[in-house]
This record gives sequence, C-alpha cells and structure tokens, in this order.
Amino acid sequence: MRIRGCLMPVLLLAVATAAPAASPLEVYGHLPGVEHLALSPSGERVATIAVMGERRRLIVATTRGKLLQAVEAGDFKIRDVWWADDDHILTATSSTYKAPLLLVSKQIELSNVFSLSVPQGRLLAIFDKSRTVSPAVFGVYGGAVVDGHSQGYFGGLTLASTITGEAILDTSSGFIFPDLYQVDLESGKAIRLARGSPWHSGWVTDERGSVEAHSEYDREARTWRLYAGKDHDRLLLEIPAPVDVPQLSGRGRTPGTVLVYDPRSEGDAIIEVDVRNGNRQEVLAAAGDSRSLRDPDSGLLLGFDTDDPDYPAVFTPALRARLKGVDKAFPDLQVRIGSFSKSFDRLVAFTDGGDDSGTWWLVDIPARKADPIGYAYPKIRRADVGPTRMFKYTAADGLALDGVLTLPPGSSGRKLPVVVLPHGGPIGVRDGLGFDWWAQAYASLGYAVFQPNYRGSGGRDRQFCEAGYGEWGGRMLTDIADGLVALATAGIVDPRRACIVGGSYGGYAALAGVTVQQGLYRCAVAVAGVADLPVFVGWKQRGSGSKSAGIRFLREAIGADGPDGEAAMARVSPHHLAARADAPVLLIHGVDDTVVPIAQSEAMADALKAAGKPHDFIRLKGEDHWLSRDETRTAMLEASAAFLRRHNPPD
Repeated sequence: MRIRGCLMPVLLLAVATAAPAASPLEVYGHLPGVEHLALSPSGERVATIAVMGERRRLIVATTRGKLLQAVEAGDFKIRDVWWADDDHILTATSSTYKAPLLLVSKQIELSNVFSLSVPQGRLLAIFDKSRTVSPAVFGVYGGAVVDGHSQGYFGGLTLASTITGEAILDTSSGFIFPDLYQVDLESGKAIRLARGSPWHSGWVTDERGSVEAHSEYDREARTWRLYAGKDHDRLLLEIPAPVDVPQLSGRGRTPGTVLVYDPRSEGDAIIEVDVRNGNRQEVLAAAGDSRSLRDPDSGLLLGFDTDDPDYPAVFTPALRARLKGVDKAFPDLQVRIGSFSKSFDRLVAFTDGGDDSGTWWLVDIPARKADPIGYAYPKIRRADVGPTRMFKYTAADGLALDGVLTLPPGSSGRKLPVVVLPHGGPIGVRDGLGFDWWAQAYASLGYAVFQPNYRGSGGRDRQFCEAGYGEWGGRMLTDIADGLVALATAGIVDPRRACIVGGSYGGYAALAGVTVQQGLYRCAVAVAGVADLPVFVGWKQRGSGSKSAGIRFLREAIGADGPDGEAAMARVSPHHLAARADAPVLLIHGVDDTVVPIAQSEAMADALKAAGKPHDFIRLKGEDHWLSRDETRTAMLEASAAFLRRHNPPD
C-alpha cells in the first residue's frame, strides 16, 4: 500500500499549514482541526467536523474532493458524526441547561441529534418538528429504510397537552422517562413506537423498523431482564445485577439476534441472544474496551476491534484482511479504523503516536494507496511531538502496573522534572499510547509526563478492575506514587521536582496527593476534582436515587458501604484534610459541570483559605466536565502551565 503525501483539495481548506517554529501552548488547547471523520456506506462520500478559518463546520465532500455541503456547527458541543445512509448524516451534540424539565439537578447536560440531508442541504434537529416530544434525545437505537424513507430511532420525552393547549412533560405516572420514537430523517416526523417505563434501559430495532427486543432493570430486585419485542410477552434472559448492570448493545451477527454486554465477575463478556427462541452464544469472552464493527447498511455485527493485531474477533474474512493490511501499512503508529464502505474497499483510518499528532487517512484497497485527508493538530510539527512508551512497574503490594511515559521532544530522558497525570473515571478507564494533547502540552514545556494505570483501570481483566473497588483514597493513590518512585529509581525523573495534575478522579488524586499523602509533590492542580466524598455521594444520590445501579457502583468503588462508610469517606476527603496540604494547590473547574459540581472546588478553596494554605481558584465560564470548548480548554492549559512553572520550573 502506498502512503501518499497530497491532501484532498476540499479538506485543504479545513486544516492549517504546519507552524514554522516550536508549537505554542495554545495549539494543544485548541479542539482538533478535523474530528469525527466518517465514510458513507457507498464509500463515495466523507463527512467531518473541521475548522475552516475560525469556525467549525460540518463538511461533506466526495472522496474525489468535490465539496457537497459546508454547514455551520454553531456553538454546540459535537460528540459524534455518522452516516444513516449515503444521503443523510447524523451529528450528536450536547448542551448544558439550567434547571430544565423539572429535574432535581440544578443543571444537566442534554443531548440532541441533527440530521443533514446532503442533496437538499437541509439541517433539522431530531424532535424539533414535533409538538408532542421534548427537543432532546435520550438514546439512539438504530436506523432503517421504511417504505423508501430513511428513519432513525431515538428515545424522547413525551409531552402532554394542558387545557390551555400548553405542552408539558407527561408526569401522569409519577416518573419522567423516554419513549421510543421513529423519526423520518428528511421531514422530521416522529411516531411513537413503544412506551418506556421507570425500569426501561434500552431497545433494539430491526431492518424493518420494528422493536426486536428491549431491556429493563429492576432496582428493587437488582435484576436485569431482556424481552423479545416491545412488551413483556417473552422473557429471554434474566441476570442478577447488584452493581454492574448488563447492557443491550445492538443487533447481532444475523437478523433476529441481539447483543448483550454481560459484566461477569470472571470477566466481561458479550453474548448474542436469538430473540426467536432465546438461544444464546458467547461471541467475545473478554470484552474490555473493545469496539464493535458493524455493517454500514444493516447494522449487523461484523466483529470487534480489539488490541490483537491478528483480529481474531472479526467474523468477516474480507474485513479482517482489510484491517490487517491497514495495520501493516502504519507499523509504528497507533491505528484506529473509523468507518468503512459496505464493500470494504475503502476505509477511513486515524493514526497517531510516534511523531504523529493525529492524521486521518482515506484508504483505497483496490488502488493500494492511502491519502491523508485531515490533521487533528496541523500546527504541531512532528519534531515537537514528545516520544511516548509504556513504562512497567510494580506496586508496593506486588501488583504489576504500567503507565504512559511521555518525554520532552529531544530530551536526554534523565533526571527530568515530572508531571504525574492520573486519568479520571476511575474504574474501567485507562491511558494508552497515542497523541494525548494534555500530556504533550506539558512535555513541550520540558516536563516528563507520567499517566499511571493504577488498579481499577481498564484494558486488563475483570480482577484487575475490581481490585480498585474501595481504593479511591487507598491503593489507587499509592499505585500512583509507586510509579513516581519507579521512574526515579530508573533515573528518568527527579522525584524532588514532581507535581501532580488531573481531572475528575485525577483531580481528586491531585488533591489527595498533597493532603491524604504528603511529601511527594511540589504542587497540585485539580481540574473538576472531587474534594468532599460524603457530600459528592449525597449529591449524586439526590439526582438519581439511592437505589440506582450507578449509585451502588459509586459507593462500592469509593468504599462507602463499610461499617463506618461516611467516616471512612471523610478520612480520605481532601476538603476535610486541607490543613495537611503540604504544597500549593490550583483549583480549576467548569461552571457548567454536571458530573462533579463546581461546589466541590468552591468548598476546597474555602477550606484551604481557612487553613492558610497557598492556593488559586479559576472558574471556567461556559465549560463542562469534559473541557469541550476551545477557549476554556486553552485557559486551563495556560493557567496550569504557569502554575507548574512557578512552583516546579522545568529548567
């Protein structure tokens, strides 16, 4: 396969040229110049979100470079882009709303989906044309062509009419939950196919647009159930689920089958269930964070994209051969297949790692060539990408661990100042090789950056994941510190020149690193971090109920269900230990955060102030939990970098 160096003309407009000098910090903070690039089922068209000038647009072009549509993306936060068929593109977005829909939370992140008709150039929001459904999407459940019209299937909140004709949420049952709707992607007409319930947790639709199966979760009985169709006529499967809840995961390999993700104690598995007779078969024994590969037309399962380079879990030989060929074409890079045509003759691949800050490729199998069609970070030169590798080490109790080590470009790799950057989650999330904008930003300043995969992280077996339960403020923290010790022992970093930075749970780890722990770090930066565990758990319970599976999972992960649960959480809460802080702290938090409320950082700032401890607090207006906006993401990087330079100079 030939790797070519020319860009498709249309996407030349969407990406800037490489910077002539070392990349400034702000280029790392910008959202990717090209993201969510998707190939149509025919393989003749591509769609992406791209930066053109100073604006983000939904770009549609032929694979030969002819521009078909360029639609303003507006101020929405784009979460995904995919093709329903060759003439309709769906774009998932989210926005933060204040006290909407009579919900308990003061604010909530709501999702929507937009359908773009490529021939007409018309963009419509799902449910926007309906007077009986709230304009937000609560789940995407497949697509079909019905009577020649493309249909999408979405969860929506049904509205009821008052005497005055005003439309309000239907709360007649005492609950608020989504129903399943069929929506015409051209006209926006919505038809309710199935009613939801307080126990409902998912639907699967077939190629005719009928409900093939649905699932429910009984909070009281702590049991997950799978039913054929939209009613309770035939129970297909029943699984006890006290903490980890199974998920209905779309269509199986053949019509009449559906997939179920089953989180078992002996290891996560994906099973296929025949809705006609209830027969079941395991199709993937260790699911981990694998991604399903589906037929672009039918949505039927073709296999799974796993870490195995031989692709044993891809059930279609032609697709397996294509994937292996693409991997061989990029031997030194991380490769992810974004989408492919129904013939498997064309694929869109994304590469990063090594000195590649992120490149989108159009792979043409018959022509045996691959063309770059977009760059994630076009202003970051290859010479400015810090080298990364997996660093293996052992925890104090003997558990084998690893983490991603990023070194400054051109450094000697000896006795470097270090930023420890633990990931959020924390359970089931991991850091791997590839271009990480946050880590690379700090590496560009001269810091080694270490991202430890402490116990409880994903990417390994179920036992390793469950080893993190109850260890939020315990062995997870010591695993992070053990990584710092191992790097120092190897001579790579100077342990006297270490700071810790993180977001979400990583933000908690940063605060705990200078309160629960001491003597390790010269400074700590917590982005959207949890500071007071009892208050945080109470806030979550008020929002979703004390019997929800999510709350039970959170309490078990934190270790809140022991004989002295509340006291145990308080003992590892940085807010309660502010007087022990032995290094300066920077708190950064998005005002619109709906996952960890900004009140957590506000309380920590107050406690540090009362204890007379050095700290700074920055509020990011209009920002959510995920640092989704250009301006505020860049502000976070610049503020944290200045703080690191002040308290742990890189030179």
